[in-house]
Amino acid sequence: MDKFQEMSAFAAVVDAGSFVRAADALDLSKTAVSRLVSDLETRLGTRLLHRTTRKLSLTEAGALFHDRCRQLLDGVAEAEAELSSHSGEAVGRLRINVPVTFGLMHLAPLWPVFMQQHPRVVLDVTLSDRFVDLVDEGYDLAVRIARLPASSLVSRQLTTTRMMLCASPQYLRAHGTPAQPEDLAQHALIAYTLLASGEQWELQGPEGAVSVKVNPRMRTNNGDTCCAAALRHQGIIFQPSFMVAGHLASGALVQVLPEYRSVDIGVYVVYPTRKHLTPKVRALIDFLAEALRAPAWRI
Repeated sequence: MDKFQEMSAFAAVVDAGSFVRAADALDLSKTAVSRLVSDLETRLGTRLLHRTTRKLSLTEAGALFHDRCRQLLDGVAEAEAELSSHSGEAVGRLRINVPVTFGLMHLAPLWPVFMQQHPRVVLDVTLSDRFVDLVDEGYDLAVRIARLPASSLVSRQLTTTRMMLCASPQYLRAHGTPAQPEDLAQHALIAYTLLASGEQWELQGPEGAVSVKVNPRMRTNNGDTCCAAALRHQGIIFQPSFMVAGHLASGALVQVLPEYRSVDIGVYVVYPTRKHLTPKVRALIDFLAEALRAPAWRI
């Protein structure tokens, strides 16, 4: 068997976590994939995978070989992408990092559409709220929701969102509705710990900027958890419009202090360089810009 086929099958099994899923990804039978991996182990004279009825795991030699396989396979994909740039066709593996909640709510439905439009692109999407280093960690691009600091990265704004104070009608009936930002001190507040301003909630009111120091009843590093607590009438949250717009539309949440708004926060796609931008990266940037041009969460 071809060495490249064997390496591709081995890498696919490791990446997918099973022979069945690898076979689906490669459009081969499970038997064919198993044979390719076995032939590779025989040729190398070492076991690469521990196989049990429940799971697969890499041997020490397998872990080392997988890293080298992935580098070589990615190199081949990049070479194809460079050649395809002459025709403008999007080809190859595309590694993307996106925020967890935004990725699930607003990007997950878009990936199948992009794949249908660009069948020769292989997507590798990581969801994480951690601030990843695109260059060191090998990402082609990332979606970030932030007021971007100065950076060596290139960015393009896709759309905007803004932070909103919200609570359930039941909570406000039981505890009263704040009339001024300072009234928030008398309420149960549910804080997102990764907020750039920390436990200072920054608002723009009729008379200018207001910064409210909060003493939360609950802290969490996940916005969905904040929303879940608010929907169960446990307090006031400060979350982005892309997350709460649906709850506001349904009446499950209502806006608190609506005359006090946060400034718009950009939703950006960032990538390492504008030079030699491959067709696959350009295609995804343009696709996301069009898909998010008029988002439903604009309030």
